Amino acid sequence: MSALTLNVAVNLANQAISAGREISAAPLTVAVLDAGGHLITLQREDGASLLRPQIAIGKAWGAIALGKGSRLLAQDAQQRPAFFAALNSLGQGSVVPVPGGVLIRDQDGNVLGAMGISGDLSDVDEQCAIRAIEAQGLRADAGVVG
Repeated sequence: MSALTLNVAVNLANQAISAGREISAAPLTVAVLDAGGHLITLQREDGASLLRPQIAIGKAWGAIALGKGSRLLAQDAQQRPAFFAALNSLGQGSVVPVPGGVLIRDQDGNVLGAMGISGDLSDVDEQCAIRAIEAQGLRADAGVVG
């Protein structure tokens, strides 16, 4: 696979929501972006709060923009807050540097896009994204250290 299709993106979002329901997560919002940072699909569960779409997109967009999962971006933001403040004023969307933005890679390691999830604790959001991506036979890159 060289690019994410709408069908694959919708399947990823559905799988992420299913993963959330399996663990009784709070209502989730799932954004899937292509490798250029363009939104392919956004799904917001009933009961998800007002800013969840922007947060989910920001998590995914940050991962695409900087080429690493948002868990690593969170660490970077703590070490370089001025850089992230500048980055958020430059980009087309705000970078949300907390776990839950996961790069979607093919089996060769090529970036196909990113998934961002918002709704529960960031670690839960990230877990749902990883489960969805791996269920589609793709590689999830959350930026996990170690």
